[in-house]
Amino acid sequence: MLRIQPALPERYTDASPDELDQMIGSAKAALGDRLFILGHHYQRDEVMRWADARGDSYRLSVLAQERPDAEFIVFCGVHFMAESADVLTGDHQQVILPDLNAGCSMADMADLDEVEEAWEALEQVVDIERLVPITYMNSSASLKAFVGRKGGAVCTSTNARAVLEWALAKGDKVLFFPDQHLGRNTGLAMGYGLDDMQVWNPRLELGGLTEVEAKEATFLLWKGHCSVHQRFRPEHVEAFRAEHPDGIVIAHPECSHELCQVADKVGSTDFIIKEVEAAPEGSTIAVATEIHLVQRLDHETPGKTIQSLDPLICPCSTMFRIDGPHLAWVLENLVEGRVVNQITVDTDTAEWARVALQRMLDIT
Repeated sequence: MLRIQPALPERYTDASPDELDQMIGSAKAALGDRLFILGHHYQRDEVMRWADARGDSYRLSVLAQERPDAEFIVFCGVHFMAESADVLTGDHQQVILPDLNAGCSMADMADLDEVEEAWEALEQVVDIERLVPITYMNSSASLKAFVGRKGGAVCTSTNARAVLEWALAKGDKVLFFPDQHLGRNTGLAMGYGLDDMQVWNPRLELGGLTEVEAKEATFLLWKGHCSVHQRFRPEHVEAFRAEHPDGIVIAHPECSHELCQVADKVGSTDFIIKEVEAAPEGSTIAVATEIHLVQRLDHETPGKTIQSLDPLICPCSTMFRIDGPHLAWVLENLVEGRVVNQITVDTDTAEWARVALQRMLDIT
């Protein structure tokens, strides 16, 4: 999805780290309780140090909703997260994304037109009343609204199993997007087999499936993935265990099934944080998730060694876009009475997205 972020004035791009800290600190103090800064776990430290709250995308949106006194919600994350915050917060609150180019490659792998086309194609071959659409939180507001309209729900990596169990009690088939790996790993954990699943390729007629395959599959998994989590491979686990026989491997469920099979533990970002905290002193832990979180866990967990499972270390290129200069720019503009980079979701889309989010809350 094309988003255009204007170039920043040299005042910000040429500023030293100390100068940026002065700008951000002064602006934040001037705005006071009118400002609430959210920092997703994957953000760089130079941004996270200014966050009033840390968390995953949904948790941060809920926290913003719980701060009605804050006029300005500055979301240090990516576009779909800021959209969710706008959906959940009040009309008097304005949600701001410091860099419009901070998107999510996974979220962009499924757009509304493609999903509507898939739904129309499936209507011709399956009992559409028994098909339940489920979208991962890492998706646009328009896709959340789509599942709201079609009787489906949103899920997070934490509650994906509960949401999928609800869906399969309601119907007998699920269209899950945009991340195939979370859908596959969750379905397998529920006791389904790989033969119950088919990958839906939106670029091919009927998703690249025969009518029989489409009819017989319980899980239709969108051909999408996280560019960071797909990098982790079983051979990384082998190499880590060869060097650390007593080491612990923790993987995010956006990783491939092959990787999750050989990991010691698999779970959401919050799960990973809790498992690192609970690990015995002296543990060496390899984590298969975004590097900024891994490095932060290592720094904030003395007595344990936390490292990336992938020795090449690949940060999320879109999460990485939020930096000190962009944060200073949006805050100083707010002090001067200008709102830049506001993220808004239209009323109809927001209403149906809230329906899908509320269903998730009712389920879990």
